[in-house]
Amino acid sequence: MSSKSMIEVEGLTKSYGTKNPVFALNGVSFSMEKGEFVAIVGASGSGKSTLMHLMGGVDRPSSGSVRVDGKAIFDMSESELAIFRRRNIGIVYQFYNLVPTLTAEENIMLPWLLDKRKPDGKKLRDILETIGLTDRAKHLPSELSGGQQQRVSIGRALINDPALILADEPTGNLDSKASRDIVDLLKLSNSKFNQTLVIITHDESIALQAKRIITISDGKILRDEGVRK
Repeated sequence: MSSKSMIEVEGLTKSYGTKNPVFALNGVSFSMEKGEFVAIVGASGSGKSTLMHLMGGVDRPSSGSVRVDGKAIFDMSESELAIFRRRNIGIVYQFYNLVPTLTAEENIMLPWLLDKRKPDGKKLRDILETIGLTDRAKHLPSELSGGQQQRVSIGRALINDPALILADEPTGNLDSKASRDIVDLLKLSNSKFNQTLVIITHDESIALQAKRIITISDGKILRDEGVRK
């Protein structure tokens, strides 16, 4: 593995059933360097979300391996992997996945609370300022717009300074202005903190902002190409 690689995927396969297995992902391999911004695109059902879940250790593969910052994540136990994921990987979902009974700032602090870490007030204020929600910190998700809820989700993903950020259709439920704001926010974290950013998207305008596009079709990589600016 290259010393600059943040993530290395090798022979990744996810299948369902044994007699006539259905392959959601079939022998996918690639690596990404620290600080890279990569878009993964493909039609619905192509396997791109399955790939993201495996890259983030949310699901386990049928075969193959994923290394994040040199560590083989599927060699870990479930509890080890949960802790590693919480501390090293920021995940942003299409449907926000916020806890409805927690305020915006409590949702952002959730990784700290789960780790039983003492909250860092300055870091929290910096995150709230970065995502533009300082004045909405005490609001519940139900009191926030979709774009604001997604900003909270990004704040939660950024709170532990993860080396890797995975965003699965992060603008799928948002209008065009909110979508641009969310992508700009993710790009800011990528450039400012040199975090590896992977966005799963079907939106070509978002994909073209990445430095590299991986196209998935029928569970395999169809194309892996740099983007000319």
